[in-house]
Amino acid sequence: MKIAGIFLILFCYTAFNSADNVLTRFKTPGGYQRAANTGNGFAEYLRHLQLKPTGTPTKTYQGNIAGTNEYTAAVIDMSIGKQDLQQCADAVMRLRAEYLYHEKKYNKIAFNFTSGFKCDYIHYAKGYRYVKGKWVLKSGENFTYTGFLNYMNLVFAYAGTLSLEKELIKVEKIADLQTGDVFIHGGSPGHCFIIMDVAENAVHQKRFLLAQSFMPAQDIQVLQQGGDAWFSLTTQANIPYGELVNLKYLLRFKD
Repeated sequence: MKIAGIFLILFCYTAFNSADNVLTRFKTPGGYQRAANTGNGFAEYLRHLQLKPTGTPTKTYQGNIAGTNEYTAAVIDMSIGKQDLQQCADAVMRLRAEYLYHEKKYNKIAFNFTSGFKCDYIHYAKGYRYVKGKWVLKSGENFTYTGFLNYMNLVFAYAGTLSLEKELIKVEKIADLQTGDVFIHGGSPGHCFIIMDVAENAVHQKRFLLAQSFMPAQDIQVLQQGGDAWFSLTTQANIPYGELVNLKYLLRFKD
C-alpha cells in the first residue's frame, strides 16, 4: 500500500508539472501534421506558450468573465495588467515583444504610435520617456522585466490596429501562411488575430489556431468555433470579426 501510494504521488506530481502549452494541448486534425517552423523562432515561441489549466475562463482586466468567453479554447498564461490597455492589437504586439525580449533582441523591439512616433524599447530602457512627441531623459537604465512591461503599457496607450497594420507586410498566398502571421484590419474600432500554430495535410491544405484579446482588455485567448479550435481559409470563421480571417487581411512581421 505504501509503495502504491508513493507511485500515485509521483504520478500526480509528474502530471501536474508536465508541460501544458499550445503544442501539447491542441492535437492536429485527422490527416494533418504540424507545419515545419524551420528558422522561425517566433513561431516556435508561440507554439510553446504556457496555457492556464483546461477550463479556465477568459477574464477581463477587472477580473470579470469576458464577453468573448464562449469562444475560448484555451487561455494563455500571461498577465494582462490592471488597466484597460492590452486589447486586440496590443496583445499581438505583446506576444511579439515578449519573444524578442526573452531572446534579448532588445534592439528589435519597437512599435510606432498612431501618430507615427517610433517607440523603441532601447530608448525606454535607457531612461528616456515620451514627452510631448519626443524622447526626454528622465531616469536611469533599467532592462528588467518590470521595466519592459511598463514600456509595453506605453505602447498600448498610443498604438493600435491602425499603426500596427502599417508596420506589417502582406502575405500574398495561402501557401505562405505561417505561425505568427496576423489577420488585421486597422480602424476605430479595428481588430486582429494572430496565428498560433499551423497544420497541413498531404495536399497542402492548411488549418490554424487563432488567438486574440478584445475590448475591454482581457486575457489572450486561443479561439474555437463550435468546439473546434482549428480554423481554415476555406470557411468563414464563426466568431466576432470572423470576416477578417481572409487572405486579404493576412500580414506578417518583417523579420
